[in-house]
Amino acid sequence: MRLAHQMAMENDRISADMVEVNEFPFLAQKYNIFGVPKTVVNESVQFEGAVPEAIFLEKVLQAAEMKPEGEKK
Repeated sequence: MRLAHQMAMENDRISADMVEVNEFPFLAQKYNIFGVPKTVVNESVQFEGAVPEAIFLEKVLQAAEMKPEGEKK
């Protein structure tokens, strides 16, 4: 979570939120959370566990390249 917040502080186009799934069980169900931390980027890329910074950045860039549903490529 720290890395996501650092990215958000560096770039106005990035935001980061942390959610306590015990307090919001509907979100745990929506995102199929079975392990923490679970990171969801733009509703399109998801991964669980603590990952090295390089992999985290790779996943963020992967999500940035994806077109939102319904948008033409």
